[in-house]
Amino acid sequence: MKHSVKEDSGSLVVGFEGDVDLQNSPQARKVLLEAVGRRQPVLVDLSSVSYIDSSGIACLVESLQAARKAGTAFALVAVSDSALRVLQLARLDTVFTIYGSLADGLAQAG
Repeated sequence: MKHSVKEDSGSLVVGFEGDVDLQNSPQARKVLLEAVGRRQPVLVDLSSVSYIDSSGIACLVESLQAARKAGTAFALVAVSDSALRVLQLARLDTVFTIYGSLADGLAQAG
């Protein structure tokens, strides 16, 4: 798994690439919680995620809860089909704010 963190229009965009699984989820968790801790809107770009398992989903849920507690916006953007299927199976597609593209997320967050 690769990741990137960049600032764009006042939001932090955290992008993941590859598999977000049991092996990589501790790193993903650390990156996401650090981003939330900066108290800026966080957009998680999942467009390049080929696979996400329950541990990866748990990282997203924990980060969402931390963001809500901190009063920080947290959303998923450009979710890949495979990641979206997992979110839908877990019925979490109704829990997360999900934008179809990064541009849409940035427009709403700003």
